[in-house]
Amino acid sequence: MAEPLLTLPAEPAAMSDAEFDVWAELLRERTGMRLARERRSFLITALAARMAERGFEDRAAYYAHLRAGAVGQLEWAALVDRLTVQETRFYRDAASLDWLRGAGLPALLSGLPPATALQAWSAGCATGEEAYTLAMLLDEALAGTGRYFGVTGSDLSLRALARARRGEFPARRLAPLPTEWRERYCEPLPGERYQVCERLRARTCFLQNNLLEPASSPLPAMHLIVCQNVLIYFDRPRREQLLAELARRLQPGGLLVLGAGELSRWRPAGLERVAQDHLLIFRRRADATVAPAAGTRA
Repeated sequence: MAEPLLTLPAEPAAMSDAEFDVWAELLRERTGMRLARERRSFLITALAARMAERGFEDRAAYYAHLRAGAVGQLEWAALVDRLTVQETRFYRDAASLDWLRGAGLPALLSGLPPATALQAWSAGCATGEEAYTLAMLLDEALAGTGRYFGVTGSDLSLRALARARRGEFPARRLAPLPTEWRERYCEPLPGERYQVCERLRARTCFLQNNLLEPASSPLPAMHLIVCQNVLIYFDRPRREQLLAELARRLQPGGLLVLGAGELSRWRPAGLERVAQDHLLIFRRRADATVAPAAGTRA
């Protein structure tokens, strides 16, 4: 019998509670994200896949490599792609977006000087669907006004950001979009794929960003910030730190859109809750002074 061409890797070694805690602490230290012990098998699988790519057989040796200065930082950026969940979709929170289309954006625009350029931020944008949804939303709202707008999408994952910049998606991913948006903003490609039109891609930029490290992304003050399905990965103190930073980056009158139920009892100074009870949308009061987040400058 001929020898097999490939040798399948052995089953990854079991991971003790103590070892799991070491890895979870590294993730928390560098990203602020918490990893519950229920996700141990996910961590083992993600580490095994990346270690196989790099030729490591021992997790302790790989951990030491990650701690080894600049070389370790480069490898950490690759590992983060496997440890972060890049879940998103077009028009994900239909209720919040419908409110923005119908009431939120018209009210915001009515309080701005005619020449003001609108800036929006998709915080934790993954592969870009949410950021492009915001671009479509703003393009529709500003049609015929002569106003400029820009959208920024940020994420930890370099691989996800590379996909976002291409703006190419399978046809099935476009299904949640309103029909008129699909026809107006998405151009067909071979193989049942579509690409967001060049005009919107030119208004949408993507950058790597750790939300808990404000200095890593010197963004301008925003008129609209959407941060959904991100807070669930942090403990409550980190959530409140992150929200304080997002509030600090809002323009007076600007809107902050969160995912329903992510932090329902949050009562931020300088912000007021707007929209219906089941939506988590806040407006920065025009006369409010929002204190800088911990570790930032005023």
